[in-house]
Parts: sequence; structure tokens; C-alpha cells
Amino acid sequence: MSTNATSSSDPGANIAALEAEIAELTAKLNAARRAASGPEVSDYAFRTLDGEVRLGELFAGHDRLLAIHNMGQGCRYCTLWADGINGFLPHLESAMAVVLLSKDDPDTQRRFANARGWRFRLASHAGGTYIHDESVMPGHDNAPGAVVYEKRDRKVFRKNAVVFGPGDRFCSAWNFLALAGHGADDWTPQFAYWRRPDTLDDGGNNLLE
Repeated sequence: MSTNATSSSDPGANIAALEAEIAELTAKLNAARRAASGPEVSDYAFRTLDGEVRLGELFAGHDRLLAIHNMGQGCRYCTLWADGINGFLPHLESAMAVVLLSKDDPDTQRRFANARGWRFRLASHAGGTYIHDESVMPGHDNAPGAVVYEKRDRKVFRKNAVVFGPGDRFCSAWNFLALAGHGADDWTPQFAYWRRPDTLDDGGNNLLE
């Protein structure tokens, strides 16, 4: 990368040079991810509305599984990530199985998913052994992120994992906000963005904020 480009007084040139550098590093990162192969993992059990299901059963005929670690209905940030991933879920599912995991019980998961319009397959780890062993942040049993597993010879292996966090590349909203000069320090996602008007024409009785 040219030092002249990155030291230019033209902000646009500086941004373009940084974007090119990031693209080059991303290509190297993705090559390393492609080659990665982690340890075999246990065939963990999860709770669903249809009863218990094992990790190996979540592959649904694919050889790879994307397990989204969601902190549950109480996290606005995790909701933002899931809202975004839900939009391109059919594209992901053409290449691998996808499941959203959280500590919430199956009934709570389904009610919240329906309220958000999510189409994910859902399973609850209930804060148990799975999330303790397979957390994307060792030592943190309820951290947001994703793990990709692969199945070989009926065994399940952990291939790659990533932590989700404000400003990351796994939620495109942050990149669009950054284009406008907004960052994680001055913007926080909400479950909804309706603001109560000063006067409600229906009288305002029984309003749920």
C-alpha cells in the first residue's frame, strides 16, 4: 500500500486507501477461515417447541451449520443483528443450515421471533453446558456471536467462530451509520422507534409504551 495514498490531504483518497487495505486483509482472513478446522465437539442437546434436538440434527442435510448465539429477547443489540441476518436468511440457507440459539425458553423464543418477523429455526440452550463450552468468548456464558460447525463422518467439528459487537462487519447497519458519521458511542439500537406525540387523538387510554 502506497504511503502517499494514505498520507494524502484528500479525505476521499485516504478512505479509498483504507478500504483497499481492509479488502486485502479480509481476503487473507477469509482464506484462513476456509482452511480452518477445529476440534470435535459433543452432540449437545437443545430444547425446541417440538422437543429435544441434538446438535447433529440441526444440520438438516447440510454439512455445515451456522449457529447464531443470541443473548435473548432482553438484548437490543442481539435483536439488531438478528433483524439483519433474517433479511438474507434464504441466501445463507442455500449454502448451510442456520439456527438461532439463546437462553430463552422455546415459547419465549417463538413469541419474540414472531413479533420481529424472524424466520429462523430456533433452539434453546437454556444457559447450560453448550453455551458454557462453546461460547464465542471463553468465560462468558451469554456472549453474542456465531459459530460454524461442520459434519464429517457423522461427527461434528467446530470450524470457525466470531464475536458480535457494536461496529462489526456482521451487522451491515453499522457500516451505513458509519458512512453518515454515526458510531457505536452515539447510537444505540432500540426495539422500536415510535415516539409518543404530545397529543393522542384517540385519548391515549391503555397505551403500552
